[in-house]
Amino acid sequence: MAILLKRPEVRKRTTLSDSSLYRLIENGEFPRPIQLNPNGRAVAWLENEVETWIEQRIEASRLQEGVA
Repeated sequence: MAILLKRPEVRKRTTLSDSSLYRLIENGEFPRPIQLNPNGRAVAWLENEVETWIEQRIEASRLQEGVA
């Protein structure tokens, strides 16, 4: 079963500001949210996609540092 995260939870898990979050989405660097209603005002993210993004950032950071 898919778990959905609302924006405050995504911000908490990623430590991104709203502007950074939406800039990354616009640039195709962060998962796009799922529209929860037809007018698109209520959105959420799939937890597994957010967690994968976090894991990828950790791995990329460690590779740059020569830790991995």
